[in-house]
Amino acid sequence: MKGFYYIVRIIKAYKLGDAAILKELIKILAEQRINVIGSTTFNPELTLLKGCYTKLKPNKNDIISINKGIKSLGELNSHNHVQGLVIRDSNIIAKETFKGTKKMLQTIKKSKNYKGILIKFPKKKQDLRADLPTIGFNTVKDCARAGIKGIVLKSKQNIFIDKSKGINFANKNRIFIIVK
Repeated sequence: MKGFYYIVRIIKAYKLGDAAILKELIKILAEQRINVIGSTTFNPELTLLKGCYTKLKPNKNDIISINKGIKSLGELNSHNHVQGLVIRDSNIIAKETFKGTKKMLQTIKKSKNYKGILIKFPKKKQDLRADLPTIGFNTVKDCARAGIKGIVLKSKQNIFIDKSKGINFANKNRIFIIVK
């Protein structure tokens, strides 16, 4: 009977999105005295610390755009759970939806004069033990296709798969990767 009760709870959480499902699963496990630890506890190399990881660094205008984008992302994700956006010349040109980063990047129209910056941070209420925003080599390739000139991540709060391959590709394609 308890199993049915758990299923009902998970179905209710499903209506609120993937983060809610993970939170409910963690609560259920806690009720069974199972402690959930952070996904990077044993793999800290999957995350990045503050700094710039590429030869190319953001310029003064990029930094202004990044700061505006981070502020906007903070406001957006408290309302509709956005964890990524692209900002170009201080204007938000794309917001990530439940469809993910790849789909968002596919919607961007390239501009020769202005290249965008991808900012990907965790949602405000995201449980970082089991749910971290993730990018990888394929994301960096998608950024190059979309005309993105930079990627901004949150220190110790993003997973970066194929990190060295992604950073090498970014260097070859003049994309900066910084961590705040």
